[in-house]
Amino acid sequence: MTEVLLDWRDSDRTETVSVPDGETILDAAAAADIGLPFGCRTGACGTCTARLLSGDVVHHRPPRALKDRHLADGYVLLCIAEPRTDAHLAVGATVQAELVPNPWK
Repeated sequence: MTEVLLDWRDSDRTETVSVPDGETILDAAAAADIGLPFGCRTGACGTCTARLLSGDVVHHRPPRALKDRHLADGYVLLCIAEPRTDAHLAVGATVQAELVPNPWK
């Protein structure tokens, strides 16, 4: 079991969730009554995107919603991500805004 610190960059909120081996971060958060956004649960939509700040996380299947440059920058999909070590992740609306910048700005 690993510990994952979830850090909402758009507020002062943080939560720590214990993730059993073989379970995704999204499922462990839900079991701990921590609400995180999600859509497809298959790695296709990107609604559950977070950014890895420290630790090691692997995807159970190819993260189709992320391009290679997103993976290189540390973005992960919580619906298919399992931590291999204790980890620290940024979550929330600012992470989504980093991933898909507003082209009208």
